[in-house]
Parts: sequence; structure tokens; C-alpha cells
Amino acid sequence: MDGWRVVHVLSLIWLGAGLGATYPLILRAWATKDLRLQMTLLTEAANNETRVLLPGAMLTGATGFFWAVAEEENFVTEGWLAALWLSFVFFYFGCLPLLGFGLRRARLASLIAAKKGEETEELRAILADRVPIVFGTLLVLSVPWMAWLAIFQPF
Repeated sequence: MDGWRVVHVLSLIWLGAGLGATYPLILRAWATKDLRLQMTLLTEAANNETRVLLPGAMLTGATGFFWAVAEEENFVTEGWLAALWLSFVFFYFGCLPLLGFGLRRARLASLIAAKKGEETEELRAILADRVPIVFGTLLVLSVPWMAWLAIFQPF
């Protein structure tokens, strides 16, 4: 195993830890009706997203790119690598920022509702919107999709 592969695998573990530290909290926050618990879960999920998930995603993209360059892979002629790169761009430059935006919005609404001591109309609207759940699910599903592309190199 060469150096870039080791660093890339470690960054993938970091990315997986970020997803594992963020997504279950989002699901649990949407499942509960307790405002204090929701506030705590959404705050922790937003913190984990910025502290663990974002750095893991950035490091995974950078190490994957440098590993491909070191292996002299061609991003233009190898379809699987182009698909992998486009998938990464979509999921981690599109879905991840939208997840973070939705999380911070939901966290803020839950903090306002907790301060008032009741569920606000804004919190009900945000929880009905389910933006963090949708984009979190897409990010979780991106891992097996991109692993399949990298392992089997179908085209």
C-alpha cells in the first residue's frame, strides 16, 4: 500500500466518522417531540457537521485527487474516475453545504422555540421541510455508490 492510499483510507474513515456522528442525531431530532432534546441533538449535529464531517470530506477529496494523480490516472479518458469525481462534486459541494444550511436553520429555530418554551410555527415549518434528512440521506447513500465506482471501475 502506497502512501496516498493509506492517507486516503484514513480520510475515508474520518468521513465515515463524520457521517456517523451527524446523521443519527438528525434522525433522532426529527423523531422526538421534546424541544430541549431536539435543540440539543440539532446543536450537536451541526457541531459534528462542521468539526468532523466537513474536514473529513475535504480531506477525502484532496487525498483521492492526489492519489489519482500519483497513479497517473486520467480524469478525462477513464469514465469511472470522471463519474467518481462528478459524484464527489455533487455530493460534497452540493449536498453537504445544503445539509449544513438546513441544520443551522433547524438548530436556530429549535433554540428560539426552547427559549419561548413552546413549539413555534417556524420550527414546525422547518421540521416539516426535512432538508437535513434528505441531504443527510443522500450523503450516506453516496458512500456505497462512490465505493462501488472506485472498486469495480465499471466504465
